[in-house]
Amino acid sequence: MPTNGVVVLSAATTFARCDDVRTALEVDSSIMTAAERTTAAAHPLVRPGALGRPRRDPTGGEDGRAWADLVESTPEFPDVHIRRAVPIPVSDGTVLRAVVISPAGDDGRRASYRFPVVLNVTPYNSLLLDLIDRLLEAPVLGRTLRSVSASIDFSGTPLEGVTEITRVIAGGAADLLTINRHLVRSGYVQVIVDARGTGQSAGVWDTLGPREQLDTLDVLRWVREQDWCDGHVGMAGISYSAINSLQAAGAQDGPDAVFAVEGSEDIVREIFATGGAPSVFIPLWLATVNALKWAPTPHLGTGIPRWLVDRLRSPATNVGNLVRGFLTGSDPRIYDDPSFDTIDPTIESIDVPTFLYGCWHDIFGGAAPDMYNRLTLERGRKQLLVGDGYHGNPGIGFGEPGFPPRLDVLERAWFDRWLRGIDNGIDRYGPVTLRQQGGGWEAHGRFPAPKAVPRRLYLTADASGTAGHARTDGSLTSEPPFRSASLRVAPGWRATISRDTTQVLAGVPAVFGGGFTYDNRFAERDALTFTTPPCGASVVLSGPANLHVTTVAFAREAFWAVMVCDVDPDGRSTVLTNGALLATRRAIDDDKSVRTDDGDYLVAHHPLTRESLLPVVPGEVTVLDIELLSTEAVLHPGHRLRIDLFAADAPRYVPILPDRLRTRWRAQDVVVDPANPSFVTLPVLGEPGW
Repeated sequence: MPTNGVVVLSAATTFARCDDVRTALEVDSSIMTAAERTTAAAHPLVRPGALGRPRRDPTGGEDGRAWADLVESTPEFPDVHIRRAVPIPVSDGTVLRAVVISPAGDDGRRASYRFPVVLNVTPYNSLLLDLIDRLLEAPVLGRTLRSVSASIDFSGTPLEGVTEITRVIAGGAADLLTINRHLVRSGYVQVIVDARGTGQSAGVWDTLGPREQLDTLDVLRWVREQDWCDGHVGMAGISYSAINSLQAAGAQDGPDAVFAVEGSEDIVREIFATGGAPSVFIPLWLATVNALKWAPTPHLGTGIPRWLVDRLRSPATNVGNLVRGFLTGSDPRIYDDPSFDTIDPTIESIDVPTFLYGCWHDIFGGAAPDMYNRLTLERGRKQLLVGDGYHGNPGIGFGEPGFPPRLDVLERAWFDRWLRGIDNGIDRYGPVTLRQQGGGWEAHGRFPAPKAVPRRLYLTADASGTAGHARTDGSLTSEPPFRSASLRVAPGWRATISRDTTQVLAGVPAVFGGGFTYDNRFAERDALTFTTPPCGASVVLSGPANLHVTTVAFAREAFWAVMVCDVDPDGRSTVLTNGALLATRRAIDDDKSVRTDDGDYLVAHHPLTRESLLPVVPGEVTVLDIELLSTEAVLHPGHRLRIDLFAADAPRYVPILPDRLRTRWRAQDVVVDPANPSFVTLPVLGEPGW
């Protein structure tokens, strides 16, 4: 039944994720940082006592130094032996192809021992990964690339965005993406398999689908049967490979441990159709994978005819469906379709040690923290590491003073512990290690921060005096508004130059700095803004948030994008998190939502199915609850919190053509009403004095 313009699909108010979030919001002073202890001393919601446990160390302390020293030391084997295009037959007769990298002696011959194995399944063509490895291992070029990556730092200059990309190699991500030679020389076999229909493998690409998942289990069985495998197999990878690893980890006879970097748990909501609006990332990504699968395959030999026939059967997998869905809305996968249920990993079924890495502005947003909370493993057997970066620059800064160990160091420690049984302390790391936006690295027992308390901040039409550049300079206050107002915003293009664009393009625009990284003021010229007074003390925002907003559209559809920003004393506005919603997708499934004790949504789960679409009546009030991605950020004294509301935010959000036509590109209103106020609900630790 409609309530304030929102249809609630179920009256139930609790579920497993709700318990996770509420538990995480409970007070636990035993895991405070020094700064948090200072805040807690004056914070009446924090219990005294229970401070006996030492502060967790994001660097790993002595254990972390030992892990790094081990990776930097001379490995057991002097060389690696590489076999390319190794055939792996799977259960339906299709032949996949793999690169198998084994420890080798001085003569380059493969060591005749049994080793634990690390498996990576990729759609990005093992030939490309092999090429990257050759570049990094080139005697002069490789050393130069690694040295430059470690030494360049343009922070605080107009080129600071360049540093966001150049430090990737130094942080260890390249070794996870390609051949990890030091891992292999230390007594592991690495197997990189081209997913069916991609790279050198035969068949038609089944994008993360049921057949591909069966292939992964077939490959795991094949690996365990080889005379160079000691029976222990871990899975690792970045992005697609991480999702594939998590899928396998939830299946019977899956891997023995997982190291997943930038994976996903809900592709529809995270990137495919966030709030019902697709992003430009998906067509760009599909085009890239389909192009790479046509790359030359010199090692296939007699397998070339079969490979070519399969490529011709599906020359551009899923591209036609995507175009048809975007132009007409006729493809069911434009909505949350049951087919996605077979793609998303079954996180609760995972019972093997799982290390998760994500970042606040990843294309998959808050997926890593959400997956961590859904894992039923005990702490230590599950680990969460979250950086303040993008999909294309995992691990930036890692290994530097005060940062976590490099990603390749953590991967080695993780597999040493769970594949070799070495008690090296990695299970005592974290278990939640994250970079606070605006602050430094922290290590907790849980996420969200156990002491954060959900609170409301209301949107008002009173000028804050801080955003004269915006369409509207409103305020964000702890009290409801005293007067009514209708604040109008029209679709514009300026959000193209924003951190949202950098997020959806995997971090690449960061090289341009400015509006693409840490200053949202250019984009805000097209926004309604609502800004708090300055903080009187440091506060931490931790966890998911929700914007409850009363709107009026003047067409049969309206699109809303939200950015939450930290405004420093100089006026620079930095995006911390975001969200979006098409008004016709506003239905809420309470069984999968999270409410605060006061009944406000903290996570509003929108079904995004065709069946759940709701009409928008031009000129009538429509109430929306817009989910904002999980984050953790610190606002320092003198800083302000700002909510930006846009009527367009391409290319991060590109509604399908029928939806865009229904908006008629018309302006739309936010209604500020004392009787039915609009407000943001977010977990806050500390007392800012707003």
